[in-house]
Amino acid sequence: MRTLVFLLLLANLTLFAYIRLDSVGGGGEGVRLSQQLQPEKIKLLTTQLKNQDPLHPMDDTQSVAQLAQFSALQASTELKSAFAAFESNFSVMQSAGLLGKTVSAQSADANGNVTSVSGTVKTISVINGTPMITLVDKDGKLLVDGNGRALQLPTSAILSIG
Repeated sequence: MRTLVFLLLLANLTLFAYIRLDSVGGGGEGVRLSQQLQPEKIKLLTTQLKNQDPLHPMDDTQSVAQLAQFSALQASTELKSAFAAFESNFSVMQSAGLLGKTVSAQSADANGNVTSVSGTVKTISVINGTPMITLVDKDGKLLVDGNGRALQLPTSAILSIG
C-alpha cells in the first residue's frame, strides 16, 4: 500500500493527504493538506522507504508529522521572501519622499576613501531591491564618481536631510 502511495506521489509530484484529527480533539473532522514536493523531499521520502524495516514500518502519525514539518518550513520560507519583498517596496516608497530634498551622504571612492557629499535628490532608482539616489549640486549639475558616471548612493548612506 505504501509503495503504491509513494508511486502516485512521484507521478504527480503533489501529495494530497486526508488526516483525521480525532487524537487532537478535532472531533473527527478532516483536514486536506496540499503540499508541492521539492526534489529534496522526494529524495528524503525515498531514502526512508528504502531503509525502513518491512516488519516495523514507519507509523502513519510520524509520516503526517514529517509532512507538517515540511509544510511549516515551506511556509516559513515563503513568509521570509514575502517580508523581504515588502521591506524592499516599503523602502522604495519612503525614498520617493526624498525627491527634491537636500541631503548629505557618505560616499566611498574606488580606493575606499569615505567622503561626505551634499546635493539635491534628483532621481531614485532601485538596484537589486535597494533604492539608490542620484544628487545634483546647487547649479543643477549631476554629481559623478571618479569614472565620470552618475554617483549612485544607497539611502542608507544618507547622513542628514534638509
